[in-house]
Amino acid sequence: MKADLLSIEGTKVKSIDLPNQFNEEVREDIIKRAFLAFESRKRQPYGAYKLAGKRAAVRLSKRRHHYKGSYGRGISRSPRKTIVRRGSQFIWVGAFAPNTVGGRRAHPPKSEKILERGINKKENTKGIRSAIAATVNKELVKKHGYITSNIPLVIEEKLELINKTKDLKKVLEKLELKEDIKRIKKKVREGRGRLRGRKYRTSKGPLIVVSKDCPLMKAVKNLHGFDASVVDSLNVGLLAPGSIPGRLVIWTFPALTRLEKEKLFTNQRTNKKDKRE
Repeated sequence: MKADLLSIEGTKVKSIDLPNQFNEEVREDIIKRAFLAFESRKRQPYGAYKLAGKRAAVRLSKRRHHYKGSYGRGISRSPRKTIVRRGSQFIWVGAFAPNTVGGRRAHPPKSEKILERGINKKENTKGIRSAIAATVNKELVKKHGYITSNIPLVIEEKLELINKTKDLKKVLEKLELKEDIKRIKKKVREGRGRLRGRKYRTSKGPLIVVSKDCPLMKAVKNLHGFDASVVDSLNVGLLAPGSIPGRLVIWTFPALTRLEKEKLFTNQRTNKKDKRE
């Protein structure tokens, strides 16, 4: 598969071959499995306090002649705690049991529960390759709502040296991404989510993939909806947000070189010898 290498001015420098990872078949089912496994790792374990609702003295005997017993009183066997005592007479109120006020929960969430979903390593890497291949599929990219027709976008190494957001905006406008920047909006969410720490929704913009930690990653932070990632740290959450393949990705030429040279996200090992030899 061929692609045009563009300068930061938006002019064509030369034509290049894309790595083999872009030739992968787009499998939406595998992408979704990999995405759900990735998202499950973000969940924080939570659970109820083990003694919640269990801190009341609720011993209540039904045996004859037992002190403080309920024998012969015509009441149920629900556990109760003593509220008032008048001589040998007691007034109780239900406690401890799930059906009582202030009692324990019948089946509380437990912090030891495993929330993470498992996925095979080969299946996960195949999902990432499939998401990478979807980024050059114009039909899938257009479904996301992106306006530009420059797909795929491969930019020269100078892009990684930009360290200011205003300079990055100028470069993006020269790459015909001005309308895509305007499309990204931050709006107030509808419904109860506004009250639960999810007040705003932001449209997903392009993803910028670089070869290493560089000044560009700091400049991207001030652009709503944009993300930046080092090529060896790519995951399905970045390439296919919401498990929907076809995000617009801006690749730097060194990132593609590293993707091909190190054979990232493939089952072929590089620079590793079998210890059994």
